[in-house]
Amino acid sequence: MRALVTGASGFVGRHLVAHLEASGDEVVRLDRSEDPGVDITDADAVGAAVADARPEVIYHLAGWADVGASWRNPREVLRVNAEGTLNVLEAARAAGVERVVAVASADVYGLVQEHELPLTETSPLRPTSPYAASKVAADAIAQQAFLGHGLAVVRVRPFNHLGPGQAEGFVAPAIAARVARAEREGQTEIPVGNLSARRDFTDVRDVVRAYRMLAIDGEPGEVYNVCSGRDVAISELADELARLADRPIRLVQDPELMRPVDLPVLRGDASKLTAATGWTPEVPLTQSLSDLLDDMRARVASS
Repeated sequence: MRALVTGASGFVGRHLVAHLEASGDEVVRLDRSEDPGVDITDADAVGAAVADARPEVIYHLAGWADVGASWRNPREVLRVNAEGTLNVLEAARAAGVERVVAVASADVYGLVQEHELPLTETSPLRPTSPYAASKVAADAIAQQAFLGHGLAVVRVRPFNHLGPGQAEGFVAPAIAARVARAEREGQTEIPVGNLSARRDFTDVRDVVRAYRMLAIDGEPGEVYNVCSGRDVAISELADELARLADRPIRLVQDPELMRPVDLPVLRGDASKLTAATGWTPEVPLTQSLSDLLDDMRARVASS
């Protein structure tokens, strides 16, 4: 299968490219940092790149990923995530691409009450951040491409994922980086913030497996959650990372890192994905955290 991956140089994109190539697929990378770089907000450049690549399937991962910064840049995040998605889908339609996997985010569910869990694909969308709103818009654009133009788009809503290569702006790699620096500097304590929130984590390598399986067996026009179906407290992640350290490390709450938890618990339902493809998570959370910490040790050592 000949595949084009937008956002190929990002955290998930790198894992997806590796998985596709390991599965025997021919992969074309599209990213601003690739040579030549292509910005998804440049419709002409995207159209030319897709026409030149002639892919059978497009995995659309590129976009604005910084939720916090989206509050300061609402117009830009909407342009990148919504208009960028439109450009990719229009290019796919013009080039006769057979299948598009359009990746949004579980952030589209937004404000959720605990009694509404687990979240299914029919749960209401209540975006609370500009980032989440932009992903709702992108999701709707992808749905319209199927309903209005017949483009075979499969929409995806991944929940929290983690693994080696993830940036420190996310909670697990942030804690892993502090553990790695504590090991290097001989410290016995690391600062942490509020660890009470519970989230649904899936290893990034399981996530990209789901994307390829959906490219093959997903139903065009449908939307699928990608999640473990289990909520885990951030404190459990922090405790496991501390346990994996090469010396005893104590977690110390730092008032500077404490933030209110706007959503105490989040958990998804992946039964629709499993029914369509047979997918289930395979990488244990302990392995994800161990691999993340080893990767962070290497990054800290080279910094």
